[in-house]
Amino acid sequence: MGDAPIPTTTAATGGLALLMLVCVSVAPGPVQAQAQAQVPLSGIYTCVDAKGRKLSSDRPIPECLDREQKVLNPSGTVRARVGPTLTEKEHAEIEARQKQEAEARALQLEEKRRERALLTRYPTRAAHDRERAAAFGQVAAVSHAARKRIEELLVERRKLDQEMEFYAKDPSKAPPSLQRQLQDIELSAQAQKHFLAERETDLQRISARFDEELERLKPLWAAQSGARRAP
Repeated sequence: MGDAPIPTTTAATGGLALLMLVCVSVAPGPVQAQAQAQVPLSGIYTCVDAKGRKLSSDRPIPECLDREQKVLNPSGTVRARVGPTLTEKEHAEIEARQKQEAEARALQLEEKRRERALLTRYPTRAAHDRERAAAFGQVAAVSHAARKRIEELLVERRKLDQEMEFYAKDPSKAPPSLQRQLQDIELSAQAQKHFLAERETDLQRISARFDEELERLKPLWAAQSGARRAP
């Protein structure tokens, strides 16, 4: 056994020891234990080293820096546990692992939040189907208006084409106003066609969104229904 325990002679020393006892009594993780081990606690340190020997001392035992050491009260009860001393690489690896675990927990919580929001918005399949139909209906309405506008432009174009027949031999002699009207109609028709193409893309995006939501909602609805039927 090593030297005898160093007695505490002041209230400040006793307060510091009590503070350290409170810190280590909350089952610290490896990184916390590493930090605590840097400030020796008063008490009897015990451990079993790599050779199987049971050692004790009034300070951290060098032979057991790679493993946990118990700090005993004079009565023999366990006052604290001090984790192994970690290398800088081990310390960094533990911090990285803890960060990854925290990020994974955050992602799980966010996924749960999204699931709750989905169930609140779509408590039933019927509710989801209604909103899908409404979204499609909005796109269909504006697409219908664009097609109608294209038809109107075609009617106007046919009228102007009849006027252009007088200048069939030399279209450049057509009045500038007539030529501008033809150009305007062509540009408007192209714009409406581009608009319709964008709405088709919207329909594909909306369909993909509702399909994805439906696949996520099916097991949630099933679980919700099972919970309601459970006694």
